[in-house]
Amino acid sequence: MFRHLGRVAGNGMRGVAAYSIDSIRRREVSPEQRQADAILAFLLRMGPIYIKIGQIAATRSDLLPPSWVDTLRVLQDQTPHMTAAQTRRAVERELGDKLENTFSSFDLTPIASASVAQVHIAELLDGRKVAVKLVKDSVPEQIEDSLSSLGAMVKLVHATVPPIRYLDVPRRFTEVARLLRPQADMTHEAAKQQRIHENLRAHPFVKVPAVLPELVSKRMLVMEYMHGIPGKRVDTVPFPRPRLAQRLQDIIYTMLYMHGICHGDPHPGNVMFTPDGELVLLDYGVTVELSEDEKWGLSSFYYACTRKEWEIAVDRFTRYFVIAGAAVRERHADYVADMIEVLRYHFDISTNRWSTVSYFNDVNAVLRRYDSRYTTNFTKVELVFLSGEGFASQIDPDIDIWANARKFTDRYSPYMSAEVERRFEDDFTDQMPTSLKMRDRARSSLVAPTHIDRYFFPSGFPVFVKEAVGGSIRDFDGNEYLDLSAGYGPHLLGYAHPAITAAITEGAARGLVNGIGNAAEIELAELLVDALPAAEQAVLCNSGTEAIMFAIRMCRGYRRRTMVAKCEGHYHGSSDQGLVSSWFRFSGDRARPEPVAGSLGADPAAVAGTIVLQYGDIAGLQRLREHADELACVILEPMPTSVVALDVEFLTALRALCTELGVPLIFDEVVSGFRVAYGGAQVMVGIEPDLTCLGKVIGGGLPVGAVVGQRRFIEMAKSSQDPFYDYENRVFAGGTLSGNSLTCTAGLAALRHLEAHPEIYDRLDAHTDHLAELLRAATQERDIACRISARNSIFSLNFSHRAAGLYRDRMAGSNFKATIALAYYMRKHQVYMAEMHSFLISAAHSVEDLDQIAHAFGKSLDEMLADQLFVT
Repeated sequence: MFRHLGRVAGNGMRGVAAYSIDSIRRREVSPEQRQADAILAFLLRMGPIYIKIGQIAATRSDLLPPSWVDTLRVLQDQTPHMTAAQTRRAVERELGDKLENTFSSFDLTPIASASVAQVHIAELLDGRKVAVKLVKDSVPEQIEDSLSSLGAMVKLVHATVPPIRYLDVPRRFTEVARLLRPQADMTHEAAKQQRIHENLRAHPFVKVPAVLPELVSKRMLVMEYMHGIPGKRVDTVPFPRPRLAQRLQDIIYTMLYMHGICHGDPHPGNVMFTPDGELVLLDYGVTVELSEDEKWGLSSFYYACTRKEWEIAVDRFTRYFVIAGAAVRERHADYVADMIEVLRYHFDISTNRWSTVSYFNDVNAVLRRYDSRYTTNFTKVELVFLSGEGFASQIDPDIDIWANARKFTDRYSPYMSAEVERRFEDDFTDQMPTSLKMRDRARSSLVAPTHIDRYFFPSGFPVFVKEAVGGSIRDFDGNEYLDLSAGYGPHLLGYAHPAITAAITEGAARGLVNGIGNAAEIELAELLVDALPAAEQAVLCNSGTEAIMFAIRMCRGYRRRTMVAKCEGHYHGSSDQGLVSSWFRFSGDRARPEPVAGSLGADPAAVAGTIVLQYGDIAGLQRLREHADELACVILEPMPTSVVALDVEFLTALRALCTELGVPLIFDEVVSGFRVAYGGAQVMVGIEPDLTCLGKVIGGGLPVGAVVGQRRFIEMAKSSQDPFYDYENRVFAGGTLSGNSLTCTAGLAALRHLEAHPEIYDRLDAHTDHLAELLRAATQERDIACRISARNSIFSLNFSHRAAGLYRDRMAGSNFKATIALAYYMRKHQVYMAEMHSFLISAAHSVEDLDQIAHAFGKSLDEMLADQLFVT
């Protein structure tokens, strides 16, 4: 419509100011329409910042008159644009060359023109069709002029209107200006767009155009061209409107809650739809980024609201998103009561009439009474919610914003929703009543953090085992389950393996010896030293946790240093040091993570004394150089179970750097040792650590741990026969049951059997590939976003569209609710897996067992789809 409009003096672009006024005079219009036309003309005349305000207003059909919304929608993609001659000059200026030397065709008439830039269709010389986003001439200057004028006005208002000084509007305006200025910088936008493209590359119903970095400049951005139906024509999309609206809301929440970087301006001009209901997100001039702490705060706050835990919700919201004034501290009880009243009203009483605008207004009113305000970043989140939910409401006027939001926040939590819990309570009351009775009985006397009251992944419906044989377990109601837990790893050969059972029986008959020498402990130590290429000696203990503690203590004693470096997401047992940054709570930049306590009660010194690296990030190893004189050791899982990865290049670089710096390298092979290969991952890759921590498989199913490695470190735990010297130069690594005869006898039987039958590992690898292929096929057939990593009998399954990259990225994209629910659906179909993201197979599983597991998995997915555990 803008091709026939007159010029706006001084800006070199076609404009609509005169057009709008003339149009009003020529036709009969209502007063309301005249107001809308006048506002449109004003916003266009004032420039890009004001047009941006109009774009947001055009999504608020729930607040503004229909004629206003309809009129302002032209601002989303039909604002004034440059002439063909101006466009050619601008493109060639950015290319530094003739247009024809890069493009075989270029339509100089834009297909869309918004507040800052216009978009053209073009074709490269190699035939690829692209979209070219070009900043309009004079726009950067107009943005600066507008921000300067608005900034002066804001300062004036702040100085002369006392009632609003508490808002600190100048500071907030400075933050908003910082957000808006980069809109005219296409290099900035390209970087944000490419990050979001990578995050959503494999998403089942969202597309983000890939950037062509070689054709990005300050004022031009070239990206892949994508077909789609413009957002303002959503009524023509042949796909159910309620599902479209839910998808839009879901992807905004996904970007905010999970990825931490979100499209900041999701109005109809920046969204297209395919006939199949896919969303194409365009224009990344405005993005919102949340830190790991803010992501955690946002998720934990909304989750508390879904559980109606109002005081907890107020505490979390205030902690992460409020700049609290003195009144909050002085009248804290009143503040909490007032906030609870608002939260209870919006999240409980009036959820069927949810209004984001009303919610934010009411919260803001409470903050104002207590001389407090939102943080700047939460203000940006508020704008995203308002814009996105406004558009979603236009797509589906009957949308239940709160119901969709609850489904999302509910799935982010690892805990079951009330609906899911009721369903399974009914099912399992019929299937395994005795196990449920034993669960209830245990509550009065037992806390079982490993399998019932598991940290972060509790089990609402635990199985109590009466008998375990081979690859199966049987409960007290006679239900038999194919087992995918392997006791968290020890039962590589399956339960009640004949060789191990015979050894334990004979060992028990000989008497259980501990604290006194026995032959089995020497033989087990000899076998471990022989199996690991760089090992010279071993120290036996009772668990993987003890092994880690002793290994770190040996290194601290040897180096006379205290700091430990570890990788984010690597679990090293239950000690304070081992738990640091091991779970789903992250902090700091992804390239330089900050240590986080793994549990309440952890010693702050252990947290502060830890450097956190990213597994696979070779560049990040530079931090070891920065702290070389403080480091006692580096510890990591060479093959981390949580993501089932094996990065040989990273491990090689780490080994070389530790050797150069003289810093001991510890491999935690408590899970992988003798499971992935005879000896462990280090044997597979040919990389030798200074110390190896072992457990699980080497005990044949009984409690065990071991530190195996170079003599100079292991002998730190050996007495010198001089007690005074020992106190000053040796470390303690003892335990009453360490090296006890029964554990060592069982371990010897397991390892000797594995050594004598190397074909077991080949068969396990083949079975792993077979089952993984079946599971992936099941998710692909149903279009369910799921990442399955598997190798050497270990599996990691995440309901997520994101590839396994950094641990935090993988966990942040996971649907924990679906992971826990899957365990219960599988349990209904006679397969036992823990309510976690990892599981294992054993040598006792046959191909028929694996096929049965895959069949149960497919049936479970069908039921999960029917129960709407996934947004589709």
